[in-house]
Amino acid sequence: MKTPLTKPASAIICLTEAGLRLANRLSEQLKDVGQVHDVYYKPQPFTPTVQQFFKHGRPLIFICASGIVVRSLAPVIQSKQKDPAVLVLDELAEFVIPLLSGHQGGANDSAAQIANMLGSQVVITTAKPYLKPVYTVGMGCERGCSAEHMQALLVRCLEQTKLSVDDIQSINSIDIKADEVGLIELAKKLDKPYQTFSAKQLAVVEDLLSTKSEYIFSVVGVYGVAESAALCAAQQNTGGQAELVLNKQKTSKATCAIARSYPLKQE
Repeated sequence: MKTPLTKPASAIICLTEAGLRLANRLSEQLKDVGQVHDVYYKPQPFTPTVQQFFKHGRPLIFICASGIVVRSLAPVIQSKQKDPAVLVLDELAEFVIPLLSGHQGGANDSAAQIANMLGSQVVITTAKPYLKPVYTVGMGCERGCSAEHMQALLVRCLEQTKLSVDDIQSINSIDIKADEVGLIELAKKLDKPYQTFSAKQLAVVEDLLSTKSEYIFSVVGVYGVAESAALCAAQQNTGGQAELVLNKQKTSKATCAIARSYPLKQE
């Protein structure tokens, strides 16, 4: 059995002593919310090192001039579906710029989180910020899992994304969970539609998953239920490209993920 793919650790890269002080400060604040970031001060050789980080899928936070980042990463940039998030901060922490993979890679959300921690201003240049996104929840669970257990997990996930139940359009899962009593009860209690998708439908969003579990694939035919269901529902609801807002979170009995998509046209 293959080991499930895991998301590489993020890296904070700085080039000056002032940048290093900010990097260490940011690293400690992120650690307080359960996020571990490795700090690299003047990594040598610089360009090959950061290119290797990038090619290995490591989200990158640079504290330096944006021009240095652009020139260093330009040869290895592929697409927004594949590239990791890249952010740039100035040494005074006045601005946070999500440079690459704003939506797909989560750079916009990371920038907002960091700006909130540092008291900085976010500079977002990606398209459609004026459109209201549609948020969808994907859930998986062991047979017989209670609605109460899954609601507690969902509440924690909503708190992490600063969303409320009112922001969620639907609760979703795989079709073998169409008769799962706990999920049905949860959706009814929250007054949300409950819908399921076949493995074939869920496979369409396979490239957007944060992790892929060979074990889950061997059991249900998809590499992840919660993320796949959330993404599939978001994409179906607007016709636009879906993205994960919150990667799969899990307990001993259930999993939950949140996705969103933007309407193709403004209503």
